[in-house]
Amino acid sequence: MAAFGHIAVGLGAARVLMREDSVHTSFWRASVALATLSLAPDLDVISFHLGIPYEAPFGHRGASHSLVFAVALAGLCAALPGRGGASRLRTFLIAWVVVTTHGLLDALTDGGMGVALSWPFDDARFFAPWRPIPVAPVGMHMLSVRGLQVVGFELLAFAPLWVWALWPRRRIQASNDFEG
Repeated sequence: MAAFGHIAVGLGAARVLMREDSVHTSFWRASVALATLSLAPDLDVISFHLGIPYEAPFGHRGASHSLVFAVALAGLCAALPGRGGASRLRTFLIAWVVVTTHGLLDALTDGGMGVALSWPFDDARFFAPWRPIPVAPVGMHMLSVRGLQVVGFELLAFAPLWVWALWPRRRIQASNDFEG
């Protein structure tokens, strides 16, 4: 899967995390933070350069795509200061959903070796029974015709989430601004 679907999830989560009356800059900070967090499991692509086989527990779509990794990363996010006024529990839940969604979306792709959702309890890789998302080529192959087709598919498939996440937010006026 290309990054556009994952980023859309992060942006949508920022919309949920931040209240409608939140400061505009806080919303954009949360959007960047959660969009980045949505991509965190794919930092495992460094395994290709380290000689770790794809199918190994720490290979691509391995441990970093697991539910345990999602809990650990969400816990770290909840412990950090500067959560834009969100409670630790709310931050944890939103971060957990964002990171967990990465692995679940990858399980919906039509290629690769599956996703290690249950690591460290099991090294098995899983696919969803229905796999409508085309798998993205890795690295420079993303610039191929196939890569551009995957990007186009994701932009179209996730367009509703992009629109909702980025739609202008309603402003709540303070009562002293009311004239009457």
